[in-house]
Amino acid sequence: MLEDEAIIAFALEDMLVADGANVIMAASLEEAEALIHEGGIGSAVLDVNVHGEKSYGIGAKLQSLDIPFVFATGYGDTSHPPEFAKTPTVSKPYTHEQIKSAMARARLGPASALLG
Repeated sequence: MLEDEAIIAFALEDMLVADGANVIMAASLEEAEALIHEGGIGSAVLDVNVHGEKSYGIGAKLQSLDIPFVFATGYGDTSHPPEFAKTPTVSKPYTHEQIKSAMARARLGPASALLG
């Protein structure tokens, strides 16, 4: 999971752990990049805006590795670059059910497999 707001990260971690996920948290793009390099990621939830930078580069790396992911954003219906048009997106604040549904859609979508 890539999330720079600690309260949101811990709440999301609780949701994902409740679903049986082994969660690895990253609070910066650099941390997320290192975790991807280490491998072992099955799927991911990416905050769109991390410390003022967009996480699209991380999304592109996950896409290239066929790892499914979901975007999370506090900006409502954010318009993503065309290569992410079909990536499921949840708006903050989101519910456990919204995360579960988006992750299920991501696994069935074009990128077939958190930061965790």
